Amino acid sequence: MKWRGRRQSGNLEDRRGMGTTGKVLAGGGVIGVIVILLQLFGGETGQTVGTILNEVNKGQQTQQVEQRELTAAEKESGQFMATVLADTEDVWNQIFREENIGDYPEPKMVLFTDRVQSGCGTASAASGPFYCPGDNKLYMDLAFFQQLKTRFGAKGGDFAIAYVTAHEVGHHVQTVLGTTQKVRQLQQQQGQAAANQLSVALELQADFYAGVWAHHNQQYLEEGDIQEALSAAQAVGDDAIQKRMQGHVVPDSFTHGTSQQRMEWFMKGFRSGDVRQGDTFAALIN
Repeated sequence: MKWRGRRQSGNLEDRRGMGTTGKVLAGGGVIGVIVILLQLFGGETGQTVGTILNEVNKGQQTQQVEQRELTAAEKESGQFMATVLADTEDVWNQIFREENIGDYPEPKMVLFTDRVQSGCGTASAASGPFYCPGDNKLYMDLAFFQQLKTRFGAKGGDFAIAYVTAHEVGHHVQTVLGTTQKVRQLQQQQGQAAANQLSVALELQADFYAGVWAHHNQQYLEEGDIQEALSAAQAVGDDAIQKRMQGHVVPDSFTHGTSQQRMEWFMKGFRSGDVRQGDTFAALIN
């Protein structure tokens, strides 16, 4: 992805290098897949590339005790993330204007290491990247992407990170549009299998929105970028994760969709660039 020398978002908060104390409950996260993956894309049943609609596990408040200087590599990765976030802002501001939706409230992004306190509670790095609707912020521990590559077979690369970021921004869009709230209400009225299916539809729509973003950001793509995104999507499919972690799959327990579904909906968004074609609920449930 061509990112150097371009606009960077002012909505990024870098908490890396901040030492903290306090008890943190591991688990839950808006990118559910990760919790299962790492047990070490998990948590919310509809808010990230893992299990994204459950809320991030609650924990005790953390307290900052020290801050170190970021390394050159950390500073560069922060600049990359600020550029990707700026790209999502530009695209979604444009889409909201063109669709007469209204103003697009830009989310903030928090970079952290090991653990973080969010508006949804305290989360550990094992939760993976997640979006918290409680404070409209994306939370990213970039170490996750190395795990995604080394443990789960993804190709890696900068556009894999961009894809996950765009997916989390997709959950923000769903919250702004009221989709997430409606899904939660419906889930409370359904049995577990039906609730899981709603979660899958929500996750796949976030993948679709990530594809829509990539479509509108094509001038900055490089050869191999889309393959990196598809490799990441394949790695965090429910079936791929369950096969790797337990040797078999249980479809009724899926909360994010199969690898094939995740790749297909990302590509549908990428090819069309049309947010109106992302009704994953009608496609999967009706």
